[in-house]
Amino acid sequence: MAKEGLDRSFRIAGKQERGRATDAVKEAVFKWLVEDPDGPMHPEVHVSTAFKKVCSEVVRNMVLDEKIRTDGRGLEDVRPIACRAGVLPRTHGSALFTRGVPPADAWQRSLHTRGDAGARCRDARQHQVRAACGRDAERVDSKSFYLQYFFPPSSVGETGRHSIPGRRELGHGQLAERALLPVCPDASDFTYTIRAESTITESNGSSSMASVCGACLAMMDAGVPVKAMVAGVAMGLVLKDDGSFVVLTDILGTEDALGDMDFKVAGSREGVTAFQMDIKVEGITIDIMKQALEQARRGRLHILDRMGECRPYPAGEVRPFVPRVKRIEVPVDDIALIIGSKGATIKALIEESGAESINVSQDGTVEILAPSSESVEKAVELIKQRTTRIQAGQIYRKCKVVSCVAFGCFIEIMPGKEGLCHISELDLKRVNAVEDVVKRGDLVDVKVLAVASNGKISLSRKAVLADQSPEVTLAEEAGAKN
Repeated sequence: MAKEGLDRSFRIAGKQERGRATDAVKEAVFKWLVEDPDGPMHPEVHVSTAFKKVCSEVVRNMVLDEKIRTDGRGLEDVRPIACRAGVLPRTHGSALFTRGVPPADAWQRSLHTRGDAGARCRDARQHQVRAACGRDAERVDSKSFYLQYFFPPSSVGETGRHSIPGRRELGHGQLAERALLPVCPDASDFTYTIRAESTITESNGSSSMASVCGACLAMMDAGVPVKAMVAGVAMGLVLKDDGSFVVLTDILGTEDALGDMDFKVAGSREGVTAFQMDIKVEGITIDIMKQALEQARRGRLHILDRMGECRPYPAGEVRPFVPRVKRIEVPVDDIALIIGSKGATIKALIEESGAESINVSQDGTVEILAPSSESVEKAVELIKQRTTRIQAGQIYRKCKVVSCVAFGCFIEIMPGKEGLCHISELDLKRVNAVEDVVKRGDLVDVKVLAVASNGKISLSRKAVLADQSPEVTLAEEAGAKN
């Protein structure tokens, strides 16, 4: 009775309908063998074990003898694929990947700079994994890319608490992360730390491989320059006692539970980036492995083709609301010029440029994080001004007179850099009072005469006037100001 009913139920393509038909057969079997007082009254656990064995036999016979599967597909057929990017407007990147039933929503929740010692965990700019090592020591591993996998109870039609990640979530997340890590850009090409989040909304087998596909599309949508597109597929196995076998491509949850192998393979068109194998038999042969890898390659290429047809296609550029980051190098001797006394200079740089932060490393690496590209470039320009070496003979135009004293005036030739123009260097003719030539706030052209060892700068306006044509007079300069 059970075998005939299961043979009919396992030929139903829909997961929900197939599940209800199978449950009906199971209920009838239990009612007869366990609950009926006039029946054999076998222990429930024995009947449950026997029922699962019969289910396995029915599915295996369908595959081995008829070469068909529970959803009607062929042995190497991949379920229909649908994918689209940019589904969430406010995240840094997002994608929805659906293969058959299990959709995987993946998105970039955060893109942040590498190496910033942020204290936050969920959206940390640098994710750190700490492990105890010895009694007092601690090993710290930094990761520039990490993927978080969520498998809520609702994805399988259940209810439950959302608590700390379980074994399944940690394992599937690590597998998907390893699959994508080889195609992540180098630090020199992409200065962000990447955090990808994959949430399974419905599951019917191989949700971790769906996470690989969805996360790859989401990273591309966020503007991450991945080296290649990556996809994943799960392979199954039905093995006979005589050694003959059948390898299944893109297995369902039923085929995973009742089959002999769950072999997850992820990679690009060029090769495999990660794989994981679970088997229920004592071992597999080289021939099985060869066929499984070859079928996985064909299935992976098919999925990559479908991902390439994603509509809308990943944006391929960093979104406007993603913080901009730039890294420049300055001489170690100039670090003090950027930081200033008690951090006054670097605070002024942040305020003037509109940057969120400016971090200076001991090796002279300056990392700028700002809300826009304009703010980043302004910060870079200000830093260059602070660190530019002033040399004798240089001419600076439209410099502001900061203050006037009896013996000359102080002129700011660049932000934070002032020099003294002696009264004797103000004009080509003799000057009795500084205010007769310049006043505070005037803009003048000056030439650097000398830079003392203590940093004091001597300037000359007279030297610039001497280099100009004779027609240029003080009166003309005054008229130009007005």
